[in-house]
Amino acid sequence: MTKALDSKKLGLFIACGIALCVLPFVVGGALGNSWVRIVDFALLYVMLALGLNIVVGFAGLLDLGFIAFYAVGAYTYALLGSPHFGIHWPFYVTIPLGALFAAFFGILLGTPVLRLKGDYLAIVTLGFGEIVRIFMNNLNAPVNITNGPQGINLIDPIHVAGVDLGTPINLFGLSLPPVYLYYYLFLALTVLVVIMASRLQHSRIGRAWVALREDQVAASAMGINIRNIKLLAFALGALSGGVAGGLFSAFQGFVSPESFSLLESIMILAMIVLGGMGNIAGVILGAVVLTIAPEILRDVIGPLQMKTMGRMLIDPENARMLLFGMAMVVMMLVRPEGMLPSKRRKAEFKDAKDAAAQKG
Repeated sequence: MTKALDSKKLGLFIACGIALCVLPFVVGGALGNSWVRIVDFALLYVMLALGLNIVVGFAGLLDLGFIAFYAVGAYTYALLGSPHFGIHWPFYVTIPLGALFAAFFGILLGTPVLRLKGDYLAIVTLGFGEIVRIFMNNLNAPVNITNGPQGINLIDPIHVAGVDLGTPINLFGLSLPPVYLYYYLFLALTVLVVIMASRLQHSRIGRAWVALREDQVAASAMGINIRNIKLLAFALGALSGGVAGGLFSAFQGFVSPESFSLLESIMILAMIVLGGMGNIAGVILGAVVLTIAPEILRDVIGPLQMKTMGRMLIDPENARMLLFGMAMVVMMLVRPEGMLPSKRRKAEFKDAKDAAAQKG
């Protein structure tokens, strides 16, 4: 029986791998390369959501400033790989450096908030995210470090084994544009982040995070070092955010403070809640759905624009976000535990429903 299950899992993994390898060709052929670009961003958001899931889903620490680590990774790559400072270091140096800087900022954030939890922790982390964004927006005088609100452009694309991912290449008679090349790089790094998150979840550290999330006092009584385990969650979550930020910077070729607003942090948190907090598969599903669904709505609303007396009844962008928000509300009412919740979280919601039914 076990061998049969293992063979089924192996077959499923192989099928998923083949599907992911041919995905850009299918999407690009059917919908165009702009949709392959959207898939690339979906992979970046998967990395971000998995990083935040370590902090929120595993350790139970509500973080509303996670986008700050994304910004640190992005600006590190931009400053060390652009004409802004005249430095053009290779990506295998700048991206790890950005990830390490992000982890350092994670520890910097975690140290003063060790005794905070719940709403208080959320407010402090929210402020931290806004402080980083405002610093990036204003560090252009008296010394121009970040170029302020104008951002940094002409950022170097990633070079892998002598291949410039910013220019198309011909492979076996196929012309692969940059969005295809970046897709495979993002996919490989996303798989690494998934493996890291899975190994952490099933390790002693992961079990310590679960104990911390359930009851901090009981976890401390069992001998868990609350201080170190919290700082580790912030650092490892920020590490993933820093990697995604560096990749974003190289992919876009331009970064500015506008890309790291509070709304981005809230969207990443929504991906975790919608997909299934604490469940890696659910987080991946939530990130993909919340990245692609608004773009699908954009294509649907465009042809359905209603006009009267020469004026548009509602702005298409506002209509898109309105429908998107309504869908989120309905989802939370119908399935508050998420689309693919973990067994523990599903049991918690079931117990809460049973208790409410008995009181009613």
